[in-house]
Amino acid sequence: MKFFLDSAKVDEIRYAREMWNIDGVTSNPRHVRSSGKPFLQVIQEIAREFQDTDKTISVEVNPHHTAADAMVEEAVRLAALSPNFVIKVPATEAGFKALWMLRERNIRINLTLVFSAAQALQAARLGATYVSPFIGWKEVNGEEVSEMIAEIVDIYRNYDFKTEVLVAAVRNARQIVEAAVVGADIVTAGFDVYKDAFDHPYTTKGLKIFAESWDATPYE
Repeated sequence: MKFFLDSAKVDEIRYAREMWNIDGVTSNPRHVRSSGKPFLQVIQEIAREFQDTDKTISVEVNPHHTAADAMVEEAVRLAALSPNFVIKVPATEAGFKALWMLRERNIRINLTLVFSAAQALQAARLGATYVSPFIGWKEVNGEEVSEMIAEIVDIYRNYDFKTEVLVAAVRNARQIVEAAVVGADIVTAGFDVYKDAFDHPYTTKGLKIFAESWDATPYE
């Protein structure tokens, strides 16, 4: 499984690369806003962090676009800025059409805001590079999520689709594990989610016990 960082903060991204060897980055307008920087500035700063690598950065088109042609026009401009960019378009009727049009131009697409297996099926049929089912939002709303991811994975295996399942809106370590158990290709989570997932109080407790024993034992 690949781990992507869901962020537009360059300091977080740099830390995640150096400490966790993350495989890519996903961003959205809310993350860009949190970075405190203009959109084009921050996505190009992120691109520089990954130049000369094959790791991908998902960058979203303007969410105000409701027509496929407008999505395509902006997607073409964004894709030209970096070979690492994968362009995010939403799982709407216009978004699906834009996906189809952009794949004909060999532009990689992350079909985002997916909340059903049917949407994921259409994304794969049309050649998306990634499909991003959101689980955190559904779970908060009281909906079951692990079955949806399992269905998507099974569908893709049934038809040998090349689209990768990128589980998004991951909120905790348990969700990372559940996505891995059903065979998702990627999870994307925020900085603090990974921090918490890689830590455990018993590890800290164990190190303290071992350190005390080490200090009480002659080395030679």
